[in-house]
Amino acid sequence: MFENVSSATVFTLSGFNFTFEERITLFLLTLLWYLMIGFGNVALIVAIIMDQNLHEPMYIFLCNLCISSLYGTLGFYPKFLLDLLSSNVITYAGCMLQGYVIHSSSCCDFSILALMAYDRYVAICQPLVYHSVMTKQRVSLFVVLSWFLPLFCMFMNSASLLGIRLCGSHIKRIYCVNMMIVNLACSPPKANTAIAYFNIVFYFAHFMFIVWSYMYLIRTCKSSKKWGKFMQTCLPHLICLIVFAAAMLLDLMYMRFGKAEFSQNFSNFTAIQFLLIPPFVNPFIYGFKLTKVRNKIFNVICFKKRDAKCHDMTFHIRSEPSN
Repeated sequence: MFENVSSATVFTLSGFNFTFEERITLFLLTLLWYLMIGFGNVALIVAIIMDQNLHEPMYIFLCNLCISSLYGTLGFYPKFLLDLLSSNVITYAGCMLQGYVIHSSSCCDFSILALMAYDRYVAICQPLVYHSVMTKQRVSLFVVLSWFLPLFCMFMNSASLLGIRLCGSHIKRIYCVNMMIVNLACSPPKANTAIAYFNIVFYFAHFMFIVWSYMYLIRTCKSSKKWGKFMQTCLPHLICLIVFAAAMLLDLMYMRFGKAEFSQNFSNFTAIQFLLIPPFVNPFIYGFKLTKVRNKIFNVICFKKRDAKCHDMTFHIRSEPSN
């Protein structure tokens, strides 16, 4: 029996226990949400690319964070929308690819958020050496590493699952992740376990660095009267970081310790909330909180509409009204 199962090339995603009416409603709501995620992230990316004044390290990292969000959501939403209208099955290759994209995107997010924390640390705590530290060459290297290392780590994790013997074909989720494939393995591969623990330690080090940098930032800003600058440039990053970390932690905790008696709808939401909330929240928090980005977006709108009211709006955003 195991021989037949292990040679299967199709998995069943068993989280789709929806009625026809629920599927149609979910399809329309999910499509609308995906379009809003795409619009918010693309608008921020275009605004940063178009404005030379935004070609600074913080905005370059922000642009890459938006690209990572688009990359990660591309691995989930199109397949989920298709599954709502058809059979909820996925090929072995498709399952591996989906798991790789979603995992690597989350790791890219974490790496870029760590870079943004480092950038704010240097800008506020060591402002005199900021431009000598955050040079174009070094920023380019940081960006390349923030993509290469997560993609490589997740590639090694996924590669360690190739060819393993499976004792099941039902994945208790609405999308594929590597851990679900490991749970189906007749005997979990030791290489995958070792790589998984290495990745956990590697990204826990990211987390500890972010915590340390913000502890130092808060202490420095309180003692040197830079609290206004901290609230202006660090608060959006801190909010996005907390939202992302909370979403990922909830998913990991449920994956490890979730109980079978929890409802399927709760399980589904827990599994996808890190693909729902952070990609939507990030561009809007940064777009409305950071003055340069906000002004650029309004300028683009004004250029297209050439509306006097819009010019007045931009004027009031750029400067305080005179007495």
